[in-house]
Amino acid sequence: MESEVNVLDLGPFEHGSTTTAPGPAQSPASPLASITSELDKLTPRFDVSADDIEIIRSPTEFYETLKAKIATAQRRIFLSTLYVGKAEDELIDTIRSALKANAQLQVSILTDYLRGTREAPDPSCASLLASLVRDFGAERVDVRLYHTPNLTGVRKAVLPKRINEGWGLQHMKLYGVDDEIIMSGANLSNDYFTNRQDRYHVFKAARVTDFFYNVYRAVADMSYRVLPSDLEASGFVIEWPSKNVGPAPLEDPKGYIASATKLLAPFTKPSPRLSTMEKASDTHVYPLLQLTPLLKPDTSTELPALTGILRKLGTPELAGSRWTFTAGYFNMTPDVRQLLLESQPSSATVVAASPWANGFYGSKGVSGMLPAAYTLLSRRFLDAVARAGLSQQIVLKEWRKGTVNTPGGWTYHAKGIWITLPGQQYPSISLVGSSNYTKRSYSLDLEANTLVVTSNADLQRRLGEEEKWLQEYATPVTRDDYAKTERRVGLHVRVAMWIVTLVGGAL
Repeated sequence: MESEVNVLDLGPFEHGSTTTAPGPAQSPASPLASITSELDKLTPRFDVSADDIEIIRSPTEFYETLKAKIATAQRRIFLSTLYVGKAEDELIDTIRSALKANAQLQVSILTDYLRGTREAPDPSCASLLASLVRDFGAERVDVRLYHTPNLTGVRKAVLPKRINEGWGLQHMKLYGVDDEIIMSGANLSNDYFTNRQDRYHVFKAARVTDFFYNVYRAVADMSYRVLPSDLEASGFVIEWPSKNVGPAPLEDPKGYIASATKLLAPFTKPSPRLSTMEKASDTHVYPLLQLTPLLKPDTSTELPALTGILRKLGTPELAGSRWTFTAGYFNMTPDVRQLLLESQPSSATVVAASPWANGFYGSKGVSGMLPAAYTLLSRRFLDAVARAGLSQQIVLKEWRKGTVNTPGGWTYHAKGIWITLPGQQYPSISLVGSSNYTKRSYSLDLEANTLVVTSNADLQRRLGEEEKWLQEYATPVTRDDYAKTERRVGLHVRVAMWIVTLVGGAL
């Protein structure tokens, strides 16, 4: 799990582009401007009003907000997720009611092929979504399943369903309705609607929504289509539409990747220059994409943006910045870990799920060892903090609210980073989206994120509130805590980690 990521280690904010984007709203000499000027060379940028960004706090609020937006949709609903829970009848009925109420409404849903068909021929995500196609026709409801080009032939034939997902998934979480989009790390199932803490940012900006819709549509047009079937025990069939872009990944993986690169690479290019007559706002949204399995050469923007910002924090200009980093699955890449340490923060916090708040807690087989594996990785991180002499500046916290799979027990799935620059009280930079900042995120899965950079005082305050209340159930842990008997990691866990790496997966 700690092997190096198979991506180019480029300099700050670079993936080969030389296009110059517009200057930022801040003074060219400001620390924030030094970051935005580099981001503008890397990725598209959208100037928005700070009031157009809403931060949702709880799983329940996320679910109710999503249903409310679906119920009043006028033109389009597009949902990209790893999976829809096979028993999410209420969500599907909400979509069904919206389709009945508005004959002009179009619905498109993209999930992962491997996760979406895992239970078939028993009830599954695919069979649930096929029911919408059955009721309203493929002209109004388009259901797609992305299949990684990394899992084909003999490997696909022999690997068990629970393991094969380790070779790549559709992991983008894009919940768009008309001109608004919710960016999150949450999937669409009961636990994510009730007792699994994540992050949720609503962008009420048409240009941001349109950008992610176009990304969504491009991936959907390179995915299999689900159609209902009364003849199949599963209730559905899967086809490769003739109008799709390029060959199917299971038939011609190389040709598929070539077609995908041509279609998706434009989304990773920076914006053209703004006219000198146009005035930049105080809040910028940078869409960041990690589409490594589909881009050759890889022009993904998330990892270069993240590492570029972290390198900036380590310069004298930004010395004394503060940050909070969180991930539901604590397995950041070695490069990200090193850059966090080299940022030399005045204070910093890492928030990770406690083993008792880990979604794999109590699972059978290899997955049941993952909470202990993440504990081992957390301990190694604290060891690295100590070696760097940063134990007074960097604290590691474990998030726990009860015990998963028991009454009142929650799991923790939030991920992102908040950065507060020197002399500021609240964060001016925040990254939110689907990425877990792991080897898997940067080499195998499809990820979508938004980087918000703002000098707006109210939005900075709201980001600071989010940073604070996400730690409400987080408790500092030390190296001594990991030395306790109940936290020791057995040899079998280390062997399991080694096996996963050896066979090529990144669970």
